[in-house]
Amino acid sequence: MACCNQIIATNAGGIPYIVSTNTTVGTETINIALGVRRIQPVGYLTIIISTVVPADATTTLPVTLTLNDVTKPLTLPNGTPVTAAELLNVSNILVFNDRTRGLLTLMSRTVS
Repeated sequence: MACCNQIIATNAGGIPYIVSTNTTVGTETINIALGVRRIQPVGYLTIIISTVVPADATTTLPVTLTLNDVTKPLTLPNGTPVTAAELLNVSNILVFNDRTRGLLTLMSRTVS
């Protein structure tokens, strides 16, 4: 009998991390795909971006996250959309997921 969920690993603090499956630069948005995951309805997610937003991307494009085939905009704590400019050369992001209100909020980022 396995003791751990192989889909989601946790760090020492118990915060789940997810490795993105794809980053797509479109004409209207930049989408970071996370695949299908079981997560808590409210809580923090550490996301490792496997393909960083390219430096030549239009910096004003809004960023979206797709999780469990649902795409939602990524916002800053003040409610404004996160743009490509905020995620250039970023490899890890901490996102607050409030699934009950439908919000994904960027809390911090790590530049590679």
